[in-house]
Amino acid sequence: MPRLFTTTDPRPIRHRSTLSRRTFLTGLAAVPVIATVGCSPRTTAGAAPDTLRPLPIPPLAPSTVDATGTRRFTLTAASGTTEMIPGKRTPTWGFNGSILGPTIRARRGEKVGFTITNRLPEPTTVHWHGMHVPARHDGGPHQTIAPGGTWKPEWTVNQPGATLWYHPHPHGSTEKHAYRGLAGMFLVDDDQTTTAALPHDYGVDDIPLIVQDRRFTASGALDESSPSDIGLLGDTIITNGIAGTYFDVAGPRVRLRILNGSGGRMYNFGLADGSAFSMIASDGGLLPRPVSLTRLALSPGERAEIVVSVGQSPVRLRAFPFDDPQGIGNDDAAQFGLDDSFDILELRPAETRTPAPALPTSLATISQLNPATAAVRRRFDLQWYMINRQRMDMNRIDHTSRVDTTELWTVRNRDNWPHNFHVHDTQFQIVDVDGRRPPAHLSGWKDTVYVPPGSTIRLILRFSDYTDPTFPYMYHCHLMLHEDQGMMGQFLVLAPGQRPAPMTMPMSGPDAMPGMDHGSGSGH
Repeated sequence: MPRLFTTTDPRPIRHRSTLSRRTFLTGLAAVPVIATVGCSPRTTAGAAPDTLRPLPIPPLAPSTVDATGTRRFTLTAASGTTEMIPGKRTPTWGFNGSILGPTIRARRGEKVGFTITNRLPEPTTVHWHGMHVPARHDGGPHQTIAPGGTWKPEWTVNQPGATLWYHPHPHGSTEKHAYRGLAGMFLVDDDQTTTAALPHDYGVDDIPLIVQDRRFTASGALDESSPSDIGLLGDTIITNGIAGTYFDVAGPRVRLRILNGSGGRMYNFGLADGSAFSMIASDGGLLPRPVSLTRLALSPGERAEIVVSVGQSPVRLRAFPFDDPQGIGNDDAAQFGLDDSFDILELRPAETRTPAPALPTSLATISQLNPATAAVRRRFDLQWYMINRQRMDMNRIDHTSRVDTTELWTVRNRDNWPHNFHVHDTQFQIVDVDGRRPPAHLSGWKDTVYVPPGSTIRLILRFSDYTDPTFPYMYHCHLMLHEDQGMMGQFLVLAPGQRPAPMTMPMSGPDAMPGMDHGSGSGH
């Protein structure tokens, strides 16, 4: 099947009418939901309870531990059909099933290995989003798995417990592969994340939520036509692979591991009754302490863990319209979908309820990186599907970083539409947003951050353990259309005194990589 979006796509890049920064919500706590131009507000609120279906819980991926102590998993990407909407069979892609994939679970310190086979009709990859991993096993666009091919990455898990995920990353086709269903959770455990004071019984009080949007044709097929400026936007919310879901909560609280798995849509999560919930973790793991919120905005690729209290009546998790403290006009709100509203999941109290201990007041100790110690400063301007006025080139290294060196990255959105920013291999800390300290729920480790139009965000980060003079990592906007169109760069992490290697890798197969120009590029 031909790729729809590539870095050589001949179609002109379309910007919407120029909007001032005040037309969008500012700050990371207010992320706009974007809809195709001309669409009226959408809502799925008030769906009849008897039309809801039980929330599917992705099974834990089976594994074996070999003689070397390596925990081994097997994944197969293949096509199938799924009843995403009642009464319709939709052609989909999945890992070890017709849609999504099993939840991979490993403990910090374990060595993991994978045998991944591609049974799809086109090449794909498997990227470990948020994982600290050697570059050659990162699963980015350089680790392509051909149809019928197999890839066998392995590494030692060495990072705090966190909710991560895996998804395809073939350059130019990422959005379509994820839209068709290729995604899954990767949970890293440690002593803090599995403490008895936190809900941690998978599928009982510790629930993965992969939230995505889809649009369907009359026959029930996925509608991949007419992408907007931020990608394929749907009018139906899919949670763990199906629309319209509920979950029976056995105790007074439930831990929801929320992933925004959409290609371009933003979500403003909250509870329908307006009650507060506790956020306990962000992309890279636990926060220093629980943060009480009534709204939580997540852009594509971001994750958050929240704990919700459930009383005697059902509670609905919803995606709300985005509040506008600066007075967005009705026309702009409709144009950009800011008044869209979707039900995500109904939480139903069980007849028999087990007690639970109180949430701890302290969750994790996070050592703050000091910007004054940054040896390298870089700037990344996001504009027109480019970063620093360059589109992604598989044959160009945009910068090199030295291992165990602190860097300060300034990321600026120069467009009048949303972007976010994701860095492979590492977790970063947010120094400031437009010169202001980030709010408490953004005080932990992150690998993806929303960058509002006109805003500037400073990130501090380090690359540790792994060096590779040949295989690069990526940084990019995680609105998948944008990265497919070229809003992405690549960098090498080198040891002191190490230089980029000449091209010696094979030109086909899982380790294939084209020849590279090791120029200074856009990252410096």
